[in-house]
Amino acid sequence: MKPTIYDVAEAAGVSIATVSKVINGTGRISDKTRKHVLDVMEELKYKPSMVASALTGKSTFTIGLTIPDLANPFFAEIARAVEDRGHEYGFNVFICSTDNDPEKEVKYFSLLTQKRVDGIIIASRTQKDQFLKRLIQHQIPIAMIAREMPTLAVDTVMVDDFLGGYQAGSHLIELGHRRIAMIAEDMSEMSSRERVRGCRQAMLDAKVEPDEALIVVGGFAVESGKAAMDRLLEQDHKPTAVFACNDVLAIGAIQSARQHGLQVPKELSVIGFDNTVLATIVDPPLTTIAQPIQDIGRQVVDLLVEEIKGEKALKQRVLLMPQLVVRSSCAPAQ
Repeated sequence: MKPTIYDVAEAAGVSIATVSKVINGTGRISDKTRKHVLDVMEELKYKPSMVASALTGKSTFTIGLTIPDLANPFFAEIARAVEDRGHEYGFNVFICSTDNDPEKEVKYFSLLTQKRVDGIIIASRTQKDQFLKRLIQHQIPIAMIAREMPTLAVDTVMVDDFLGGYQAGSHLIELGHRRIAMIAEDMSEMSSRERVRGCRQAMLDAKVEPDEALIVVGGFAVESGKAAMDRLLEQDHKPTAVFACNDVLAIGAIQSARQHGLQVPKELSVIGFDNTVLATIVDPPLTTIAQPIQDIGRQVVDLLVEEIKGEKALKQRVLLMPQLVVRSSCAPAQ
């Protein structure tokens, strides 16, 4: 990983402005400080040519966007929404797909800082709080999508995941289902936990006791959803319905059901979450919980650009509402 100007400043114990002055030979810097900064630059093998334009203090009119998986239609649609809104403001967007790899994510953060983006939108599942704290300390504007970092003061745009899970559970209960399975993405993620918690609460409110054996972690891909549904269908008391925490997992569940000789929705009802383009082209068309993807993209860019321009002092948490979209993948319990 190549060092950035922030690494030099931190290692030397000086400000970014001081490092800039040393590089450019400007300003009043003591010989001792100048030598110390130059020594640190040599130790870190720092090459300032990558940041020459930023040292002038000018905007690069670029925004970085990190997403976990560009192959997932939800994040592809988010990227398009962010890019479109960014262009309206005159910003180009660097899109970085981390493949759910924390180390790859850190490398992208480093690359974006070297490219001197004006701000970063984070939709990836970052676990690197310390790295984000460094970005904030060095006054790089940050906004997050579908994530909260309680230890950090950053702008966030989210969907009410608990409500979405509650809507999914309520719909299945209204159809007469009592053995309802849930396929989560990753229970270490707040969005997955809240979606599952919402569905469980809908069941409890309807006096239906959730079966913990029917709650499984499926991951993020179609194959993961299929494998999770395979495990559920191997149980003695099979579910009559399943709530998958994203559309990709729901499609995997449908594939599994078919391979087990089950008809969807006659013998197994399936409901997803996101309302991506996949929901409309799968057979049968998928009942799902819609996220307002365009609004998410617009609002997160709006918040970031306001911070880049210094037009607001307070961080904001924007909570958007999900909506049940009924199609053909759910039917009354038999």
